[in-house]
Amino acid sequence: MAPRIWPVGVLCRAIAEALEARFNPVAVRGEISGFARASSGHCYFNLKDAQGQIRCAMFRRAASLLDFAPRDGELVEVRGRLGVYEPRGDLQLIVESMGRAGQGALFEQFLQLKAKLEAEGLFDPARKRPLPLLPRGIGVVTSLGAAALHDVVSALQRRVPHIPVVLAPALVQGAAAPGELVKALSNLYRYTQAESAPEADSSQNVTIDLILLVRGGGSLEDLWGFNDEQLARTIAHSPVPVVSGVGHETDFTIADFVADLRAPTPTAAAELAAQPREVWLGALALAGQRLQDAVQRKLDTQAQRLDSAAQRLGRPSGLVARQQWHLGQQAQRLRYAVLSNVEREKARHQALKTDFPSKVSQAIRQRHERLDRAGRGLALLDPQLVLQRGYALLRSAEGLPITRVGQTAEGRSATAILADGEVDLRVLQTRLN
Repeated sequence: MAPRIWPVGVLCRAIAEALEARFNPVAVRGEISGFARASSGHCYFNLKDAQGQIRCAMFRRAASLLDFAPRDGELVEVRGRLGVYEPRGDLQLIVESMGRAGQGALFEQFLQLKAKLEAEGLFDPARKRPLPLLPRGIGVVTSLGAAALHDVVSALQRRVPHIPVVLAPALVQGAAAPGELVKALSNLYRYTQAESAPEADSSQNVTIDLILLVRGGGSLEDLWGFNDEQLARTIAHSPVPVVSGVGHETDFTIADFVADLRAPTPTAAAELAAQPREVWLGALALAGQRLQDAVQRKLDTQAQRLDSAAQRLGRPSGLVARQQWHLGQQAQRLRYAVLSNVEREKARHQALKTDFPSKVSQAIRQRHERLDRAGRGLALLDPQLVLQRGYALLRSAEGLPITRVGQTAEGRSATAILADGEVDLRVLQTRLN
């Protein structure tokens, strides 16, 4: 079977990925050779011993954290990651930290503990919890004299001054640091929702939803307290999310791997703890404006419906006025008709020169009487007179006349039109005669 034919770039990339998976992170001990610092701040050199040598590159960010000036011939221990510089196909070590020889044993312990806890699943991303959007309280574990405390408190005061902060002081360096860090975390766990706050602080009624474990940068020995197994297990059993902000961006500790979130610096840990108050106030103002707009739109819609209903219903007084006008028209027509008949009778009387004046007079009286009766009967038909006698015109909520019990029901609304206005009613009970 013919071997696979690799494109050069693809082969370099495959080798780099194999090195990444097999070796990294890696610690190397050797002698510096050909050390040079470029104008960009990056450093380039070789590490060698009696059996071989390897090219190294230390970029400006990592080089700026050195606490000594490396020199050719100096024995050092470095931490970093192996890779391939693909343009030339050279094997190189990207150095992330460097110290004078003597730290190798500590880093070996670090790798062993890291492998043990990783195998137990303490670093599993599935167990990492998201940070609360708006914590009710924030716990901080660090030293009282650490610059990290000032940085964290300043950032929290600037971003979320309304959120209470509970400080649990502890040593962050030295042999006693791991025990004090464990004790400080355990004290803060008493403020979480799962358990009540200590009686001494019950008046404050602070509930912690998030814990920041922070300290500034330093050497491997300075940060060694955060590579403790008991501390790692205490972090893993925290009832609330823990953010680790230990050292600088290039520093890694066991606490970083166990925590729910690793921040590159203490200040970054504080910034990740909660959104700035201005963000929430802006969101609240936007929500309030949207709610106000929605209410106004609803009110406008209901006002239009009310206007439309009023137009359909009309005013009962207008109906009465129209009926009165029609009544006046009928009375005028009747008057004209009577007068016309009288005139005709007069003309007939004059034309015929009747010999029966008495009959004519009687006929005229009868006509006048009929006219008077008709006028009185017509007046009785005036709805206004009916209303003035104590009667009322009932209309349903839809504006329809109510003449029968079956046209309404208990609990329904109605309007009574009286001689001088209207009365809104509600049916309490219906009875049939």
